[in-house]
Amino acid sequence: MTAPEITLSRVYSPPEHKEGLWILVDRLWPRGIKKDSIPLDMWLKDIAPSPSLRKWFHQDREHWPEFAKRYAQELKEKPELIEHVLALASTSPVTLFYAAKDLQHNHALVLQKVLKSWPKIPEIE
Repeated sequence: MTAPEITLSRVYSPPEHKEGLWILVDRLWPRGIKKDSIPLDMWLKDIAPSPSLRKWFHQDREHWPEFAKRYAQELKEKPELIEHVLALASTSPVTLFYAAKDLQHNHALVLQKVLKSWPKIPEIE
């Protein structure tokens, strides 16, 4: 069995050519983006971090290691959403879109790692 092809892209700089399924994984719609300006296939709000976890992380970026652990735990408690994305990724490449400015510390990175290691929850640094 081959690993699913799951890539990341910032919603403000989408790839030139659409390949596979494009899924927005933010709870809030990205600022300044019109809903018809990007060819999304799906918006999975509920796979994003909980509002309280998102707000806590945005208060202090030093929370990254703990945020990543807590978000991975939230995802573990939503197996139906993880399995839904994995089912989609088994038939087509999937690109997870997010709005975060920080390319090294954002929830989409955690989600991608969880998806690629499911059902194990990876160590995230």
